[in-house]
Amino acid sequence: MEWTREQRYRRIEEVSKEEYDALKQQVSQCCYRQTYHNQPITGLLNDPNGFSYFNGEYHMFYQWFPLGPVHGVKYWYHTTSTDLVHWKDCGIALEPDRSFDSHGVFSGTAIEHDEKLYLMYTGNARDEEWVRYPTQCLAIMDKEGHIEKYPKPVIKAAPENVTEHFRDPKVFKIDESFYCLVGAEIDDHQGTVVYYESKDLIHWNYKGEVQTQFKGNGFMWECPDYFTQNGKGVIIISPQGMEPEGDKYQNIFQSGYLIGEEINWENGVFNHGSFTELDRGFEFYAPQTMLDPKGRRILVGWFGLPGIDCVSDESGWAHCLTLPRELEVVGDKLLQRPVKELQQLRGNRVEVSTHLQNEVKSFIGFNGQVYELFCEFSDFEAQELGVKLRTSQEEETLFYYDTQNKKLVLDRSKSGRTCGNEFGSQRKCEFETDKLTLQIFVDTSSVEIFVNDGQEVFSTRIFTKEESTGIEFFTDGTAKLEAKIWELNK
Repeated sequence: MEWTREQRYRRIEEVSKEEYDALKQQVSQCCYRQTYHNQPITGLLNDPNGFSYFNGEYHMFYQWFPLGPVHGVKYWYHTTSTDLVHWKDCGIALEPDRSFDSHGVFSGTAIEHDEKLYLMYTGNARDEEWVRYPTQCLAIMDKEGHIEKYPKPVIKAAPENVTEHFRDPKVFKIDESFYCLVGAEIDDHQGTVVYYESKDLIHWNYKGEVQTQFKGNGFMWECPDYFTQNGKGVIIISPQGMEPEGDKYQNIFQSGYLIGEEINWENGVFNHGSFTELDRGFEFYAPQTMLDPKGRRILVGWFGLPGIDCVSDESGWAHCLTLPRELEVVGDKLLQRPVKELQQLRGNRVEVSTHLQNEVKSFIGFNGQVYELFCEFSDFEAQELGVKLRTSQEEETLFYYDTQNKKLVLDRSKSGRTCGNEFGSQRKCEFETDKLTLQIFVDTSSVEIFVNDGQEVFSTRIFTKEESTGIEFFTDGTAKLEAKIWELNK
């Protein structure tokens, strides 16, 4: 179905209860609905927004177009949690109801200040000729959950050399100053990050570009994020327009990080190492981080990509959020581990300890549509070893270690229905190890694979048949295998 501009910019407030109830019914009957991932009740979810901890709860907002699985006029939807696992539906938080955000409440972040939660976002407005006017705007939430928008944008226009692509403010505090990073495209079609300084979150002074050695890669850097840990500075960005380079950058757009010295905010200089993709899989974009009361830096991403359709479109909804991941800077690497709270979902457990010898093997109790799987391969002498997930006679999602080429490989060529197939069915990255440990979360229509305690992560949406529930372990040589599987409670 082709959506017209009028359909994309139709508001939920204009829709009858009967029409919207019919859409909710259609979505609820979809066989691909997730069981423990944050997903939209209808329509399209994209970027996580305002991820924060405030008044005893985690707050997760996200971009939402309610009326269908397309990028239409955006709202902020609001969910809360006390444990990062069970999320409460709090409904719409921000509507596109002002002149400065008339065509969408675009992405942004949140920060606690004076016992209130300040939500900073991009207001998307267009004129009759469809020219875009982005501004950076503010809304303030009190402890009762009431949200009030600041009456005018707090950053009223892009810097002189920046195009209409000026969005996704990230706000944080260092000492007595607030800083705001904004993703941007400059006039020569290069992506960059610009930054501002404020004492009160209302009045902002433009400081300039963050000076990186990565400039020249991609035409737009979306969703910038910055934090410090273990004496290092980390910038996370989602650059659009990078060309594939060997096994790297195979998706339509990328998300990754730069690690280096802490940024000098007087001049914006950031001395850093190479750009590294956060997730080596197929669908991952626009991640956002927050620091929680336990001192953990936690990341959540959009389990999807711009410009790529989703199989569930046919049922009136698209996309979800990834599981929360705890980040740790180790040297020049950012490790990502699923938050420990997810262990609350664990139900019945089955274990196996065995040796594999040139075989493909399944075990009683190792099967299902929704589960957490842990497996460790050691003492191996083989060219390939790994696991097949959601298998049947016709389907499998394959993950393995190619010891000869020293690469991890995710292959979804037989994963049932998939999207973005024009970008290939395999994802790989270089990796060297003499012991392979995998922590794998499988939901109804997704797989997230954490390798060797978070050294690499591969995520993918899969849309397999309900009867594809098998799990198989394999090697073309010899290997010791230790494996555990947990049923996961909904």
